[in-house]
Amino acid sequence: MRPSRSFLTAIAVLVLLHFYIGSRLLPDLGLTPLGWAIGVAVLVASSLLMPLGMMTRSIERQSLADRVSWAGMLMMGFFSSLLVLTLLRDITLLVFALFAPHRAASATYISALLVVALSVTATVVGLVNARRRARVVDVDVPIANLPAGLHGFSIVQISDVHVGPTIKRGYVDAIVDAANALDADLIAITGDLVDGTVPQLAADVQPLAKLTARHGVYFVTGNHEYYSGEPAWTRELRRLGLKVLTNEHVVVARGEAALVVAGVTDYSAHHFDPQQRSDPAAALIGAPANAAVRILLAHQPRSAAAAADAGFDLQLSGHTHGGQFWPWNLFVPLQQPFTAGLHRLNQLWIYVSRGTGYWGPPKRFGAPSEITRIRLVAKR
Repeated sequence: MRPSRSFLTAIAVLVLLHFYIGSRLLPDLGLTPLGWAIGVAVLVASSLLMPLGMMTRSIERQSLADRVSWAGMLMMGFFSSLLVLTLLRDITLLVFALFAPHRAASATYISALLVVALSVTATVVGLVNARRRARVVDVDVPIANLPAGLHGFSIVQISDVHVGPTIKRGYVDAIVDAANALDADLIAITGDLVDGTVPQLAADVQPLAKLTARHGVYFVTGNHEYYSGEPAWTRELRRLGLKVLTNEHVVVARGEAALVVAGVTDYSAHHFDPQQRSDPAAALIGAPANAAVRILLAHQPRSAAAAADAGFDLQLSGHTHGGQFWPWNLFVPLQQPFTAGLHRLNQLWIYVSRGTGYWGPPKRFGAPSEITRIRLVAKR
């Protein structure tokens, strides 16, 4: 199969960006011939491995595909920091040249060295942060007129695990053990669980069958489920015992109090299947009018406006990863109304998880992963 024109254009842009980095940094580092050879080799390897890491679905041997993906994703994380810091360095040197020319020459070497050192540090620290098990984050959500029977009702939220080439069964096992240890009333998985097909990843997702909560384990689709074959994944997750909510709800009774838990398909689902358009209002059809709390599970924060109009009290979302690593967190608001944490829209609370895994580069810097324990508490 011949590569598309857009793919070739992307490769050309990637090569040019690597050339830009090399031309701006290598001459200013005072390298020996060996140093030059190493620097050029790293940049060439990065420009080759990054596109290969994104094309591994065409590699039949899964173990080889995973190794290539690991190499490509690590390089992507390093390249990202290197590019941004090189741009910032050039801006800084330009300011020096315009306003403090006597200092520009002395800043050239040290700034180039600093770019490389900071890029390596961010990549290594980001890798450690991404690969360790997500920490537990406790969040109390105040609900007006909350019945005593629902005070302290706990929901453990898992989101954006992205089981795939670099996240496997052991990683999922650790998440499941941590979630079960929280003894939750309910567990909610808010989408982007997988990056791959059921035949590729069924064994790695199997530990989810061990998730336990008093009132069940619920799942809603994210955009990556649709990239990965949503119908097959919905069947597989139901086989594992998860309740997949597709624009529908369940009623949870605790004593005399009723709580509605609804779930919608991903905000973009209609682009893949017109019959699966995300619809918070439809998810409430038939729900008891006297329910004390209405909770919506929706992968993308963009569902919040429709959720508020439909009369929900709380929406649990993910998708953003909290930006995952700087500076991409600064760009999330261009697409999503909320990046991370607890927010308010009219009478609706929205909690956006930073995600329990990661996507693409195994790198988290300034946006730690989380397993969220949400408690409903009476508003004072």
